[in-house]
Amino acid sequence: MTRITERFNQLKQTGRKAFIPYITAGDPDLATTERLIHALADAGADVIELGVPFSDPMADGPVIQRASERALKTSMGVADILPIVERVRKTCDVPILLFTYFNPLLQFAQSDLGKQLKAAGVDGVLITDLIPEEADEFVAEMRAAEIDTVFLAAPTSTDERLAQIGRYSSGFVYVVARTGVTGMRASVATEVESLVARVRAQTDLPVAVGFGISTAEHVQDVWRYADGAVVGTRLVLEIEQQAAAPDLVERIATLVRTLRGEAA
Repeated sequence: MTRITERFNQLKQTGRKAFIPYITAGDPDLATTERLIHALADAGADVIELGVPFSDPMADGPVIQRASERALKTSMGVADILPIVERVRKTCDVPILLFTYFNPLLQFAQSDLGKQLKAAGVDGVLITDLIPEEADEFVAEMRAAEIDTVFLAAPTSTDERLAQIGRYSSGFVYVVARTGVTGMRASVATEVESLVARVRAQTDLPVAVGFGISTAEHVQDVWRYADGAVVGTRLVLEIEQQAAAPDLVERIATLVRTLRGEAA
């Protein structure tokens, strides 16, 4: 059983829902990323999405695009991120999901990718530009290494497509709250609840909702009908705005607690 599956099972047994924060690795730098992972875990993160910076992040909005640009100024990639995960793993057992595009993974390793991710302590991979129709080989390699593969379900997905996404996913299914790129919105689209219900009709996997979740009210709303809420842009924007603050990591931890409803 993977850490991601174990965490969702624990949450289900206690009647709780998952809070899944996203940060971009290397923004503002790798040392801070390492500290942020620990802080997110201490603040109550159930799964941490660790974004791999990419030069053409077509699924990401301007805030996360800027984070990738800042991180890539040091020419860093997967090979630089995995040692961070490996060090974190010595004292932290919160599941870590790499949120990436296919190209950075191909640049890192043409073979034994699953084994290298597993050795570093990565628990799952979400590749935004990998479609299920082209994922057989990749999913098989990840399954062999006991790495979860998370796929995106969109409002435009047909029921047939949702069933396919459910078959290729493990750990959980990531429901995109709206079409388009990541970013903050004033409210969560009303049709998301029905989309989650459609996903549940096709798979028994937990369902998490992301893209546009940016307030504590959004999180509470999503928790009504889904198993987890993903918050990315709101945290990345805070990192951007407070990058020079000596207490940046503490500020992010406080924001996470606020988003989870633990602080005013």
